[in-house]
Amino acid sequence: MIEDIIKETQQKMKSTVAVFEQDLHGMRGGRASTALVERLPVEYYGQETELRQLATISTPEAMQILIRPYDKGAVKAIEKAIRVSEINLNPNVDGDVIRLNMPPLTRERRQEMVKMVHKRAEDARVSVRNIRRHSNDDIKDFEKEKMISEDEAKHGADETQKLTDKFIAEIDALVKAKEKDIMEV
Repeated sequence: MIEDIIKETQQKMKSTVAVFEQDLHGMRGGRASTALVERLPVEYYGQETELRQLATISTPEAMQILIRPYDKGAVKAIEKAIRVSEINLNPNVDGDVIRLNMPPLTRERRQEMVKMVHKRAEDARVSVRNIRRHSNDDIKDFEKEKMISEDEAKHGADETQKLTDKFIAEIDALVKAKEKDIMEV
């Protein structure tokens, strides 16, 4: 029983780190990347939808992202989502396409990107800690129902903490590497 909880916890934490890593791939130092906006939530007919489900996203030039919505009616919603997001880019609406021109990377812009990396890293850490909490709650429930002993519950909690430490260390290592990549001129 404990092994199942630990396995499930490990899988969830691993996927959290994988999502965070994907997120970091979208943050490019010297080039525009579609991953920067792919997961952007857009309010579309009262439903939050990821931008990649509403449009074709490409990089026709090194410092430009082109967004071509499948539905012309989504242009305004996409523009609004970009304006209120934390990516700090100004969308240029050109008929039924949206262009995002990446500003040259000044020192301030690089620092902003590093701040964004740290914010997203903290979100990932919180997610890992929430998984730990749910796992520990499950273990406590099993102990209350006398399905496992107190020693097994302690062992399960210790294993969960080891996993938490391991995955948070992975997140920290990814942040360090990305920060170095962004700050390199």
